[in-house]
Amino acid sequence: MSLSKQITFVLLFFSPLICGAQQYTGLALTSPATSADDSATENIRLNQLGFYPDAPKIAVIIADGPGAFRIESVAKKQVVFKGTLIASTLPALNGKKTLIADFSALRDTGVYILVVDGLGKSYPITIQAHAYAGLAKAAVKAYYYQRASTALPEAYAGKWQRAAGHPDDKVLIHASAATGKRPAGTIISSPGGWYDAGDYNKYIVNNGVTVGTLLSLCEDFPDYIKTIDLNIPESKNRIPDILDEILYDLRWMLTMQDPDDGGVYNKLTNASFDGFVMPWVTKAPRYVVQKGTAATLDFAAVMAQASRILKKYPKYLPGLADSCLGASVKAWNWAQKNPAVAYDQNAMNKLFTPQISTGGYGDRNFKDEWTWAACELYITTGSQNYGESIHVSPGESMPLPSWGQVKLLGYYSLIRNSKKLKGELAKTTDTLKTDVVNLADGLLNGVDDRAYRTVMGKSARDFGWGSNSLAGNQGIAMVQAYLITGDKKYMDYALSNLDYLMGRNGTGYAYVTGQGFKTPMHPHHRVSVADGVIDPVPGLLVGGPNPGQQDGVKVLSLVPDEAYIDDDRAYAVNEIAINWNAPLAYLANAIEALRVKAGYSKK
Repeated sequence: MSLSKQITFVLLFFSPLICGAQQYTGLALTSPATSADDSATENIRLNQLGFYPDAPKIAVIIADGPGAFRIESVAKKQVVFKGTLIASTLPALNGKKTLIADFSALRDTGVYILVVDGLGKSYPITIQAHAYAGLAKAAVKAYYYQRASTALPEAYAGKWQRAAGHPDDKVLIHASAATGKRPAGTIISSPGGWYDAGDYNKYIVNNGVTVGTLLSLCEDFPDYIKTIDLNIPESKNRIPDILDEILYDLRWMLTMQDPDDGGVYNKLTNASFDGFVMPWVTKAPRYVVQKGTAATLDFAAVMAQASRILKKYPKYLPGLADSCLGASVKAWNWAQKNPAVAYDQNAMNKLFTPQISTGGYGDRNFKDEWTWAACELYITTGSQNYGESIHVSPGESMPLPSWGQVKLLGYYSLIRNSKKLKGELAKTTDTLKTDVVNLADGLLNGVDDRAYRTVMGKSARDFGWGSNSLAGNQGIAMVQAYLITGDKKYMDYALSNLDYLMGRNGTGYAYVTGQGFKTPMHPHHRVSVADGVIDPVPGLLVGGPNPGQQDGVKVLSLVPDEAYIDDDRAYAVNEIAINWNAPLAYLANAIEALRVKAGYSKK
């Protein structure tokens, strides 16, 4: 593409954003990689969505030696900023240092290109007040595309429209889940919910951390979420769209509780994974499988948290808050009677048929689930019965949330609801705040010396299965530290991880489908592979660099932060999952919600 054609493309593409007339129709907001200027060098790594006017603006240059860079205005065809490239203090994980281009002082809105003589030019750089509004919406709208048991009409899904699949109105009780009142083969109805990942099954444990993270977004920013229009079927009601989307899954979760004893089934699944076909093609029997302590406590935590949020909408959701709380209490009581029921799929398959080979989400340590459920139930009910199960120790470890480690979700909730705490628990708030801030400080320590200047990538240990979700959860920890302290540095470092996810990283990929220029086109996602549409379903965060190659597909490099390939067979790096999208959705929306307060852009 010639420079003149590129300028025309950029202006036509970005002009609605620059003029503040951004609209979201449910389609991908930004151009896929096939629309990018082929002459842009991938050796200039930056956030491919752009920047806020008054936020940090950094690009990483993959090149040798010092040099200079300049920023050119596309509209005015002139140089508007010049700077010197500075070598990183530390090398990247590949052993090589990078060059840092810092153009934070450029604050004028517009579309620009970064140029390094002898190397080339960057993708177009947009500076605007709502730099991440499209990403923030797309990350939540992605859940709409994961809906089971319903058609997705063109009005809401665009070219990713599809017929309904997996009605799940005739689901079988698996022998592992049988009781006297619900023997094996009993038919129950359990429609709705979200497909968990690239497959078509639905898992309570993974839903727990996912819905808990999204509910926390609603709880932290209740006014902001009312402003978001996702263009989903429920958009015209009086409930915020983000909460409406959560409700689609929450109502399914309620069907996964045995009404007789309060226990919760681990998952709703086929006996084995479906092939790469559209949802309505598969006709295999579906089962609910074995109750478990982890699933039941995750369910209890989510329902208790949901109850206090839904209570704000009694007119439009009559009785739902009470139903959620009742379900939560029943689940807690079941767990009290069954405190150590682990989901061991291999052991289960030796006893029951049909054998189940889909995702296990097995967990044997339930201390974190007990803590999370107790925190949410105590905050919602005020009952000391639950408060007695919360034990906070100064300086205790604070592992970031994942499906197998949910304690911090409970601690975040205690902090945000500190005014509701009583007695000894009220005294824990300061301890928890200190520990969360210390967690954030540990994560950001040395960031400015690193090759990509992001919180993500401190060591090779950051790059395992679902590494991109770690980047999102690190960003959430930074946001929480900012909410506690008001110190803007934490927001700057939260932004660094959004920069990482959107292109300032070891591969140069913006890891969210439909966002940016070099973006995944072949995720391990059955609908995206089978629907006949070239562009994948938008708004999905892929797993990210992982040198483990557990799928047997060779990645392009075994350097940990470069260990990625855009291949739909490569589920170890390129699958999508609801629990990975949740921290992205929280981070992008939190940054948008706080952008004015943090001083990144004006109203």
